[in-house]
Amino acid sequence: MKVKKGWLAVQVGVEEEDDGNTQRFVIPISYLYHPLFRRLLDKAYDVYGYHTDGPLKLPCSVDDFLHLRWRIEKESNHANHHHHHHHHHNHHHHHLPHALYFHSC
Repeated sequence: MKVKKGWLAVQVGVEEEDDGNTQRFVIPISYLYHPLFRRLLDKAYDVYGYHTDGPLKLPCSVDDFLHLRWRIEKESNHANHHHHHHHHHNHHHHHLPHALYFHSC
C-alpha cells in the first residue's frame, strides 16, 4: 500500500476481540501532533511497544477511531474558520466574559 508524502498508514482494531476485525486507514501526519491522537499513541506504545515494521497499530475499535478522526477534523475545521462568526447576534452569551474583561482592565 503506497502512502502519499505527508500521510501515514495506521492499522486500527483490537485483534483480541470478536473476529479480530482490523482496518487500514491513512491519516495526515499532522494528526500525530494533536493531543487527542497523542493520547492514543501513548496507549499504543503501552500495548504494543515501539515497532517500525508495517503500519502504526492503534489499540482502539474502528468506531472509536472514526469518532476520534471526526473530532480532530471538526477542530481543525473550526480552527481554520474561527474568523467567520455567524452568531454575533447572540450577545447575551457574552456578558460574563466582557464583564470579567472590563473588570480586569
